[in-house]
Formats: sequence, C-alpha cells, structure tokens
Amino acid sequence: GSGCLPSCPDPLSPSPAPLHLLGQMSEPVKSLPSPTSSGGQPAGSDTYKGWLYKWTNYLKGYQRRWFVLSNGLLSYYRTQAEMAHTCRGTITLATAHIEVGDTCHLVLTSGGRNYHLKATSDGESQRWVSALQQAKANTTHMMHQSDDSGDEAPVPQPDRALTQGALKTLASKLDDLSTCNELIGKHGTALQRSLSELEDLRTATDGTDKLKTVNERATLFRITSNAMINACRDFLDVAETHSRKWQRALQYEREQRHHLEETIEQLAKQHNSLERAWREAPSTHPDGGERRREGDASDENEDIEFFDAMEDSPAFITVTATDHTQHRSDPGSDNMQRRRVRRSRIPDKPNYSLNLWSIMKNCIGKELSKIPMPVNFNEPLSMLQRLTEDLEYSDLLDRAARCESSLEQMCLVAAFSVSSYSTTIHRTAKPFNPLLGETYELDRLDDFGYRSICEQVSHHPPAAAHHVMSQRGWTLWQEITIDSKFRGKYISVMPLGCIHLQFHSSGNHYVWGKVTSTVHNIIVGKLWIDQSGDIEIVNHRTKDTCHLKFVPYSYFSRDLPRKVTGVVADSEGTAHHILSGTWDEKMESAKIVESSRGCGGSEGKQKTVYQTLQPKLLWKKYPLPENAENMHFFSSLALTLNEPEEGVAPTDSRLRPDQRLMESGLWDEANAHKQRLEERQRLERRKREAQATQALEEDFEGFQPLWFERRTDDSTGESTYVYRGGYWESKDRQDWSQCPDIF
Repeated sequence: GSGCLPSCPDPLSPSPAPLHLLGQMSEPVKSLPSPTSSGGQPAGSDTYKGWLYKWTNYLKGYQRRWFVLSNGLLSYYRTQAEMAHTCRGTITLATAHIEVGDTCHLVLTSGGRNYHLKATSDGESQRWVSALQQAKANTTHMMHQSDDSGDEAPVPQPDRALTQGALKTLASKLDDLSTCNELIGKHGTALQRSLSELEDLRTATDGTDKLKTVNERATLFRITSNAMINACRDFLDVAETHSRKWQRALQYEREQRHHLEETIEQLAKQHNSLERAWREAPSTHPDGGERRREGDASDENEDIEFFDAMEDSPAFITVTATDHTQHRSDPGSDNMQRRRVRRSRIPDKPNYSLNLWSIMKNCIGKELSKIPMPVNFNEPLSMLQRLTEDLEYSDLLDRAARCESSLEQMCLVAAFSVSSYSTTIHRTAKPFNPLLGETYELDRLDDFGYRSICEQVSHHPPAAAHHVMSQRGWTLWQEITIDSKFRGKYISVMPLGCIHLQFHSSGNHYVWGKVTSTVHNIIVGKLWIDQSGDIEIVNHRTKDTCHLKFVPYSYFSRDLPRKVTGVVADSEGTAHHILSGTWDEKMESAKIVESSRGCGGSEGKQKTVYQTLQPKLLWKKYPLPENAENMHFFSSLALTLNEPEEGVAPTDSRLRPDQRLMESGLWDEANAHKQRLEERQRLERRKREAQATQALEEDFEGFQPLWFERRTDDSTGESTYVYRGGYWESKDRQDWSQCPDIF
C-alpha cells in the first residue's frame, strides 16, 4: 500500500511523455541517500532511514531491520532491496506513543501493539528518538492545520450523512480507477500487438501506415495512463482529507472512553467503601442478635440474581428460619468482650522497578521453585500462608456441616473449592518458598471456630502438609506439591495432591484436587492470572460426585470470563444440581427438576438439557479492603496472616526475617537475608546428602517432618502426610525444644 512507500510520488503532468520515460514516472522527488552500515541517515526535513533491531518473537529475539521514516510513517523491511516491492509493516506516528528505555531501547505503541526497537549505540538511539518525535510533532501539526473548515476543533460526533457521502465518493473514485485499469490493459495490448507487427514489416510503404497506427495507440495509452494517475491523486486526496477527520473523531472517542472508565472506577471504589462501611457498622436486629456477614443463609436471598427457568417450570421461595448458630461468632458469649482486634492494613508496597525478562530469559523450561528470584517479584506471604488463605470462606463449610442432604452439602463444598481462587484475581506476585521444616499456625477458635497448622515437608519438589480442625463440625487436611514451569510467555503452576474434608456428624468424606494457575504476559504487557482445568469432587461415603469445569480465558470466546460450571450427581450418575458462576465473584446452584436429550452435540452425541428451578446464591466474594491496590491486593484475612503473634513456634513463617523486611518496605535488606537463608538451606541439603551417602549400608532416614507423618488413606488408598498431633500441646507448654533453627 501507499503507507509502505518511503516517500510520496511526484504528481505527473497530463501532457504526453515519451514512451521510454513512462517507467520513471513513479520516482520520488526527494531521493534517499545511499544506505550505509553506520545507522540512520537524514534525508531532507522529513525523511530518515537506517538499521535498527526489532523484537520479533521469543525464539528469534531481536532481528535486524531496515527502517525508513517519511511523511509521518515509519516503515520497515528485512533488507534495503525489499523497499522496491515488500513492506513488512508501517507505524503511523500521529497516533503512536514513543517511550525511551534504557541501553539503546525504545518502544513505539500504536493501535494497541507495542514495537520494541534497539539501536546499536546511545548516540544512534538519540538520533532516532529525535527524528521520531519531530516527525510525530510535524504530523500532528499538519492534522490541526487542515484546510477543511472546523478542523482545528475535535469532532464531537461524526455526521453520519457526511461519512456516507465520503464513502460514496471513495467508491466512485474506485470505479474510475477500475475503468482506467481496464482501458490501460486494453490499449497496452493493442500497442504491443502493433509494435510486433511493425517489426515484421519488410517494405517502407507498409511501414508508414503501421507507424501511424502505433503513434495513435501510444497516444491513447498515454492519455489513459494520465487519467489513471489523476484518478489515483483524486482518490488519495479524498482519502487523506477524510482520514484526518476520522482520526480526530477516533481520538475524541478514546478520550471519552478513558474518562468514562475513570468515572466507573471511581464509582466502584465508592460502592466498595459503602459496602464495607455497611458490613463494619454496629447494626443489630430486633432480636438483639448481631448482623450476620454477607453470604449467610438468613440474608442470602437479598443478593440472589435469578435466571429464568424453562417455560412452565415450577418455582419456589425458600424461607430460612433464623438460626444463630450460623454466626461466625456467638454474640452472647464473653469472647465478644475479649476478642482480639486484628490489623486491617500493612505498609504500602514500594514502587521499585525491575526488568523481569532480564531474570527470566535464561530460565525457560525450568522449574519455578529452582529459579533464584529477588523479593521484588514476591508478596510478603509464604506458600504456607497462601494455603491457609483457602479458609477465607470457611463459613461455607460451617453451613455445609448443618446440611441434612448430602447433595446440598456437596453444592456448598463445591462453592468452597471455587472460593479459594477468588483471592488470586489480582495476585500475580509469587509467595515465598518455605524453608524445609518451616511451619505456620492460625488459631481462630475465638471468631471462626478453627485451628490450622501447616508444615513444609519437602523442599525438592516443594510440598506442604496442612491440617485444620473446626469446632463447628468438620476437619480438613491436604498435602500439596507445587509443580511450576516457566514457558517463555507465561508461567504455569500445577498443584498436585488431594484435599480431604470430613464432616463429624455424617461421616461424609470429600476428596478433590486443584486446577492449573497460569500467569500471562511475563515479558510484555500487564500481568494477569487465569485458572483452568477440571475438579472432580467425590463423597467417598455416599459416592456422590461433582464435576467442576474452569473455562480458560479466550479472546474469541463469548463465554463470561473466569466462568465455572458444574453438575452434582448421585451415586447412580443422576444429576440433581447445576452449578454456575465465576471463580472471582460468586457461585450459584439450581435444582434440576427435569432432564431431556437435546440435539446439536459433536460427533453425533446428544446434549442433555436440564430444566431447573431458580438458582440460589451459594457464595459471593467479599469486597477488598480500602487501599488494597497498594497492599498487594490482600484480602481482609490475608492482611492478618503475617501479623506478629506471641507464643508461636520458632519455625513459624511470621518469624522469617526476609519476609518481614519485605512487608516493611525494606527490600534491599530483604534480598540480602533471602540469599543468606537460601545458601544456608543449600548447605543443609548437601550435608544431608553426604550423611545419606555414608550410611548407604545402614537404614538411614532423611528429613522427617516434626508435626506430620506419612500414612495410607483408608478411603482413597493413597499415601499422604497427615497430622500426627502434639503441636497445640507444645504451644500450651511453650516447649519448642524439638524445633530446628532454620532462620
């Protein structure tokens, strides 16, 4: 296209020209200087050219390209010879953003795409930046100085009639071009035929007549060619005139959209503040009870969004009786007066910049836990604390413990398994890898009714064991091994292992796993996280099942982003409930009243169509605390996880010095302590390996966890780490003599 040419062609005169000059009509007025290997060379006031290195992809990296800057357009080619026939791309500087990086780098952003360029020297980089900025300024100035009336002001809204008229004019000019093209082809063929006949002539008499015919046809060819050139000029004039108007209109719409986004963001913050104030206000019910937290059964129906069931389907309204056992705390107990006030904020995250690619480029394909990373990419929590954060919505299990129906209980367990991902939507930072033998306890008996203990039981591969005992009728335990890989554009984190949940009254024993977490845009762009995969929840007592599908994000999909769907079925495989929602917001369940076979399935399979009652809200995410964007996007529970606690074991994550320094904003000191701890751990590992080598002929046991031991699960038959007991008794006695000195 014309945008790929290094300079504009010289307008041609409509007067006839000699045939041997027709091939020179497209030569530019300003000829570019001869290319040199030294870099960019100026050529007049608005033309600049030279070699730059352009980022192509992760396999080839930066590649040498020939760049030509002319008339506000930056075009690039693989070689200088390609300028005659193939342009690899063109960047319009009028709407481009120019950003200067370090070490000869510059970034051009245009049309939502980033172009990463690199010069051979700082001086060459500065010359290119100056030329680009000057060309951008000239192009912008020309746009504002357009000869059309009203061009100085932005067009608030393009007139539809004018736009349609411009399109019709362009279409008419295209028809003229098409007609000229046909005539040129016709006259060119005739001219070629006449020239061939002229060469075959043998007598002078015949030659005179044929020469006259050739001159006539050559004249027709020149006239048609000139008409073609004039039609091209008219087409370009109309296109450029309206292009400037449309660019200003587009810029105006972009500014309006940006303003609207800022307004919506401000309204969302105000909404969150009001909702948070409502939740924290000391409001009471007429019966003297404390207002319950959002999501409990009593006020559940206030936030339900109903979907229409199929025609003539039955509907129902569930009226839930007031049940004070659903409270996260007992308002009538003396514990209300003695309850500890926990912190609601941490120091703001410092604004330290660090190039992630400079660290990760040599680690493609490696396991993430083996890559030495500075704390700049961490959040001030360990992996043990992130496991404990799964209990953010433990009230779902409290409600499930009171369910009489195992199928309804399964719905709440499924909602709990999804809720553990809601805190990850903005959490793209990496938690600290726990040291071998590191522990973390969370004692929330006074308000949430549970006690939790975690221990790092293996370092390579990293594995953690977790045990939670609740006074409200359930026990949860899990062993999770983290398998993570850096794939170049993204990082995949694949938790391996099973989560076990048992309810005391019914004996229902649920087992499920976790899905894959993927962090995208590691190299370029804003980091974002996605969850994808399937979760199969099995009740080993009743054989009920629930299949959850986390739909991976796709730019081309019409599905709701972060969508989760599921089906709860009994031991016979009959579906009873449909689950739907998103892993970052809420989950709902709808009871199935009828199912039938539909059509449209792939490979000849029929889809099952379910008729359901109106859905019921199972779980809804709590709003983030105020100023969360500056506190690593921590939830209310996450803000308290690293709060100093008296009487904990000396191996507790709260006492880890690098993590504590990072939370306080002292990142340089945190990095120094992190390197010291990692080197100490490597020395300990080599010492254990040497001891194992010396004791090959003996029964040598490697590292043994202090609070967990490996057993075979009766329900699944799998070997897993389970809590052996003794931690809370040691805490009561303050006897930590068995604990190693790991910090």
